[in-house]
Amino acid sequence: MSYQSEAQLEGDLVKRLTSGLGYAPVTLPDMAAMHANLRSQLGKHNGVTLSDAEFAKVLNHLDKGNVFERAKTLRGRMQLTRDDGTPLYLRFLNTQEWCQNEYQVTTQVTVTGHHKTRFDVTLLINGLPLVQIELKRRGIELKEAFNQINRYQRHSYWSESGLFNYVQLFVISNGVNTKYYANNRNQDFKQTFFWAEEDNTLVTQLDAFADVFLEKCHLSKMISKYIVLHESDKILMVLRPYQYYAVEAIDKRVKEGRKNGYIWHTTGSGKTLTSFKAAQVLIENPKVDKVVFVVDRADLDYQTTKEFNFFSDGSVDGTDNTKALVGQLGGDTKLIVTTIQKLNTAISRARYEGGLGDVKDQRVVFIFDECHRSQFGDTHKRIVDFFSKAQMFGFTGTPIFAVNAVGKRTTKTLFEKCLHKYVITDAIADENVLRFSVEYWGKLKRKDGSLIDEDVAGINVQEFFNSPERIDGVVDWIIQNHDSKTHNKQFSAMLCVSSVDALIAYYEAFQRKKEAGEHHLRVATIFTYGPNEADPDADGLIGDPDLNMADVAVDVHKRDRLAAFVADYNAMYQTKETVKDGKGFYTYYNHLSKRLKDRDRKDAFDKDRLDILLVVNMFLTGFDAKKLNTLYVDKNLKYHGLIQAFSRTNRILGQVKSQGNIVCFRNLKPNTDQAITLFSNKEAIETILMAPYGDYLDQFNEAVEALRAIAPDPDSVNDLKSEDDQLAFVQAFRDLIRLRNVLTSFTEHDPSNLDLGVQEFEDYKGKYLDIHDKVKSDKPDEGASIIDEVDFELELIQRDEVNVKYILSLLSEALIGQDSLDPKIRDASQAKKKMVYDLLGSERHLRSKRELIEQFIDQHMASIPAGQSVNDAFNGFWDAEKTKAIADVCKTEGLDPAAFKAMIEQYHFSGKKPLQGAIVEALAEKPKILERKSIVERIGARLLKLVSTFDEGIGSL
Repeated sequence: MSYQSEAQLEGDLVKRLTSGLGYAPVTLPDMAAMHANLRSQLGKHNGVTLSDAEFAKVLNHLDKGNVFERAKTLRGRMQLTRDDGTPLYLRFLNTQEWCQNEYQVTTQVTVTGHHKTRFDVTLLINGLPLVQIELKRRGIELKEAFNQINRYQRHSYWSESGLFNYVQLFVISNGVNTKYYANNRNQDFKQTFFWAEEDNTLVTQLDAFADVFLEKCHLSKMISKYIVLHESDKILMVLRPYQYYAVEAIDKRVKEGRKNGYIWHTTGSGKTLTSFKAAQVLIENPKVDKVVFVVDRADLDYQTTKEFNFFSDGSVDGTDNTKALVGQLGGDTKLIVTTIQKLNTAISRARYEGGLGDVKDQRVVFIFDECHRSQFGDTHKRIVDFFSKAQMFGFTGTPIFAVNAVGKRTTKTLFEKCLHKYVITDAIADENVLRFSVEYWGKLKRKDGSLIDEDVAGINVQEFFNSPERIDGVVDWIIQNHDSKTHNKQFSAMLCVSSVDALIAYYEAFQRKKEAGEHHLRVATIFTYGPNEADPDADGLIGDPDLNMADVAVDVHKRDRLAAFVADYNAMYQTKETVKDGKGFYTYYNHLSKRLKDRDRKDAFDKDRLDILLVVNMFLTGFDAKKLNTLYVDKNLKYHGLIQAFSRTNRILGQVKSQGNIVCFRNLKPNTDQAITLFSNKEAIETILMAPYGDYLDQFNEAVEALRAIAPDPDSVNDLKSEDDQLAFVQAFRDLIRLRNVLTSFTEHDPSNLDLGVQEFEDYKGKYLDIHDKVKSDKPDEGASIIDEVDFELELIQRDEVNVKYILSLLSEALIGQDSLDPKIRDASQAKKKMVYDLLGSERHLRSKRELIEQFIDQHMASIPAGQSVNDAFNGFWDAEKTKAIADVCKTEGLDPAAFKAMIEQYHFSGKKPLQGAIVEALAEKPKILERKSIVERIGARLLKLVSTFDEGIGSL
């Protein structure tokens, strides 16, 4: 079967860009030509001719900072002092009239970094490379182009003035599938996006994508308006198509009049980013006096506050001081971020009326985040009555329809028209959110086995649900199954219960069992302590968490219980949280939120991990944490409350997180089906929910057949000589480990059901890792292996419990029996030793230690003195080898040993590589400026290899 070649794909694209889309072709074989072209294009764009000296200043100005800082430089102007002393404000990109720029296309630019590399297709705007397109021939998986760009980012983009670090967008395509994404070095392949039409129909073919997305005005509009410079994380983020259409629709609605509208984008699809960008766009409209972004206090977390204040200094006031909000509304602040509670107070109380006199008749646009919440309806009416020119926009993932309305108000009655829809089926099809795996346990049954309807009047089901015996049983189930649900605590979970009384019973059960040594889970909780709370099971909808504790009457008993639980939290994390007043309560709430969200960060420490957050209503709506993958449910949920709660688990994150896990300890299946039908369509239930366990089991066993067709047994992998055959094996085994990852999250999973035994899987895995080690070793990019571009997804096959400690326990058992007179014991000893060798070959994180551990077995095991344990002997051997390895690095690199050891200790503490200055300072002979970068990177890599070999994956010896 013949495929269109990469060269043909490139040629067709360039022809389309030049003939149909108006890009000027330019030949730029190297960076010298790139510089000359940049000089010409910047001069043309600014209406000047730059001299050699002037352009040298421009290059020096451009060659500073990382990708994020250069994105700011691109959007700013340079004050250039010309040769004659006159000033010139040089513009690099016209972001206001984005069509008024200079557009070119070039191919095969050669750049020399660590290796010589050539880039496929580069789109230049005003001479700067702002879009990089990498192509693969039809039939090759798209991820290979993504991995290739990652390699270029490591090896080349920073070199020769670093102009390629000005790339704003990457496009990857194999002709059939085409995706785009922002220049963010740390993102995952799942953070790449298809473009789509306004009705969410995907545009995947390269030629169609080029026509709509790479059209000059649209492309420069995306770069100018729809890339967000995320200050908190110092990264670029680009809007997905549905986010783009939503902002465009709001912008158009404001320009055309004062009608309201709402955006229905499913939970987890990034509504806050969309509304943030909408606010940015609207304040640039001269006809709009103010934009007020309204959130619930529970959602005004540290991150949101920080990001909005970066964009518009002083726009967010995170205090309880309504007077400050009144000052903002009556002052010059154009963008204001506030809470629904403070806004309601400001317009309801007479004492603030004088401060709001000037703004009452101004054109104020209100943007409501999570506008499905019931309290927005009351405040909505007050806003309309108070502001004569108010214009209202809402964002929700779960609109209020007639069927799920508590009163008479629906989202449509409040906001008039839905301006754009992106429902949960769209998001799952686009892989922007995960599907749910829902399990139902502990259903209420009669003695004859029939289910009891929990909603039938006259049946006291609450007595059963709140019984200590049942709560103990649920806690035991969670303790037993939590590791499999969260991939050995890689992820966190929430447990939501029906009332504060139930929560207290659950928390105390967890603590009691922890003190008894039955588990080591880290459990924390938070709840409000108002008296006589209504039973949240009354309607199955999530109540609005009220964090304004100053207005809540206090149930002293419940406050004291929470204070005791917070004391447990402080002991667990060495913190000083308090809930003695409203301010302390809110601070504790924010710290819990931050602790869960910080697990998403690369520099997160396991000591800061929170395993289970126990709640009634809080955190079940509007809260996003990618490292949260499981929700345990012991409360009635319905309609938007159910979807909101379930959606805490379905944020995309890498390959390990294959679905959001929902474990229901009540019979919520009818409610689940009803909610999914309501918020998508009647055919959507099977799409949104994971298939049953048996379906994935069948798929796994079919994948085993496909694997055996390529390599009938592990040893036959050795006979795969061609790269195409090896690639087929890698892809087949990768499919198999993906399915295995899904299977292990099901409670009913039994490895004996698989057509591939545990040992044979480990043997295949060893061969898989052998190929990985072979193709990932250092080599020039020229003629690189095709397998080198495949993502091996090694995170799916790492078992942290198999560490050096475990290996030593096997060796101890082998040592005891190796000289036995009983042949069965000797055979068992040899089997354990063979198991060690097999594990060293199949466990990814032990492979770096394999040579040393084998050396210990071969040269030291037999001579361990009587009375000395294997652990002690190994520790002595390991310390000696580590000392030798450190000494070798110091000798060959000319490093001060004490300084190098200090860098290793600092890395253990911070998790961050040593700074360039620290490495240079430790060198006996300071390198020349041009040599410094490569030397520093080499020493940094050797330090990480030392840590990986000698310190990581050891276990508690």
